[in-house]
Parts: sequence; C-alpha cells; structure tokens
Amino acid sequence: MIAKDLLEILVCPACRGAVVLKEDGSSLKCQQCHRVYPVRDDIPIMLIDEAVIESA
Repeated sequence: MIAKDLLEILVCPACRGAVVLKEDGSSLKCQQCHRVYPVRDDIPIMLIDEAVIESA
C-alpha cells in the first residue's frame, strides 16, 4: 500500500496534474491527462514511457 503522505505530493510527470490511486491499488491515474502509471511492489512507476492513456 502506498503511504497517504506520498500520494499527496505525487503529480503526473507529463502534465503535473493530480494522481489518484485506483481502487484495486494496481495503478495511479492522472485526473487531468488520464495517464495510468503502474504500481509494482508498492512502488509507483512514474515514467511517462510506462504510462498507458486511459479513456475518461
């Protein structure tokens, strides 16, 4: 599980928008550009090349 403190300071590296943890905890989704960043072993992988753009 990702610490709440960390979630509060993380932003999307592409657009600097806020990210939220998806319900299943498997990824972080940017609320602005809809990029989804994977979470592996409780570590968010905040690399643009690793992100998938999801529909709103």
